[in-house]
Amino acid sequence: MTATPQPVKPFTVATANRTLPLVRAIVSDIVTLHRDVKERKERLDALRKRRGHQHDTQPDLYREEVDQIQQDLHLDEDRLQSFVDELAEIGIALKDPSVGMVDFPTLMDGKNAFLSWSLGEPEVEFWHTTEAGSQVRQPIPNRPADHAV
Repeated sequence: MTATPQPVKPFTVATANRTLPLVRAIVSDIVTLHRDVKERKERLDALRKRRGHQHDTQPDLYREEVDQIQQDLHLDEDRLQSFVDELAEIGIALKDPSVGMVDFPTLMDGKNAFLSWSLGEPEVEFWHTTEAGSQVRQPIPNRPADHAV
């Protein structure tokens, strides 16, 4: 579930915050669907294990359910990917589908960096270097909101 963001002009804090209504809606859908897909994959694995314990002479009681779950999973994985692609089209990278963390490319003191936002945060308030990754988010220094950070 990855997509490379399209090359775009670096986001400022202001432009990133202006995209949040759309980003929030997409990311909310991603988090909800990701959780659901993960739970169904676990159910599918459990059903497959039960199937594996049946003897060859017994009918496969779970085959229909397993096939249906697998079909539904493929469709929802495609939906998830379309959400990720939608973010990439506006230049945003999904970093963690379980919590809804995304990165906006930006410049920090003339160097490539990322503004970082997670579902539930009121606005874009963090950034990180390209090397450090989103696990090392730092508060955005006080700078004019309409300029790159």
